[in-house]
Amino acid sequence: MVAFLRPLQKSKSKFQFLLSKGVSSSTIVDIVSKSPAILSRSLENTIVPSYDLVFRFLKSDDHTISCLFGNCIFYGRRDYIERNIRVLLDNGVGETNIARLLRNRCRAVFTSDILKVVEEVKDLGFDPSKSPFVTALLALKSMSQTSWKEKVGVYKKWGWSDEACLEAFRRRPHCMLASIDKINTVMNFWVNQLGWDSLDLVRSPKILGLSMEKTIIPRALVVQYLVAKGLRKKSACFHIPFAVSKKAFMEKYVICYKEDAHQLLKLYQEKNSVQGKNEDCAASGSYQVVNS
Repeated sequence: MVAFLRPLQKSKSKFQFLLSKGVSSSTIVDIVSKSPAILSRSLENTIVPSYDLVFRFLKSDDHTISCLFGNCIFYGRRDYIERNIRVLLDNGVGETNIARLLRNRCRAVFTSDILKVVEEVKDLGFDPSKSPFVTALLALKSMSQTSWKEKVGVYKKWGWSDEACLEAFRRRPHCMLASIDKINTVMNFWVNQLGWDSLDLVRSPKILGLSMEKTIIPRALVVQYLVAKGLRKKSACFHIPFAVSKKAFMEKYVICYKEDAHQLLKLYQEKNSVQGKNEDCAASGSYQVVNS
């Protein structure tokens, strides 16, 4: 009977630990039902040390619990995360960046080839102490070589070179996290609908991550109006109005043109008011852009 009760007592201590960290009883039941392997892990040798290690970077019980269960650290090999975090620190990756990796539930922190990926990202020119380093690492780890080549192929279809792809990636690693459909939608709109140069997006790849309805289309209408009215030179960089904040855009491209501000605001707001209406058009690239 004592032998039978011992595992139950051990499990009870694990549940008590989780409850003390703010995990609800229903969540514990859900965790155990999905991953019963946690019951076989040592509280003293695995659960508590793993928790303390992650908490050192996230400094929050909620974030720590989310990270631990999201990455199955409680029922995995703790030595992997300890070693990989040490690799990151030794290569100049700051604690803030490590926290970002953990919050993103990045598998790169928990796999055996982290050093190889870190070296790849550094070789591409990313500073380990800066936030783009984490995004680049996430991009490389989340994609297979096949997927990377496919996306490069899509960009090249729109006029980019291999060098342009790397330059854009260095400027904004998120550009390789965009789906192929999103890349084609933005490129088709930019090149075929607006008649602009796809290489503009190499200089400002951030645009590839913006919403078509909320940002790209309304700003494009404003810029087209300004060019048509002679208020903006045709030789001006087209990507700049899309790279600034909403406030800066309104101040620099709408409000400052007092005589035309009403019409500009109308163009901008009308397109914003139909966000979501043209989702199908976005996929097919069939937007109707009106020149004023």
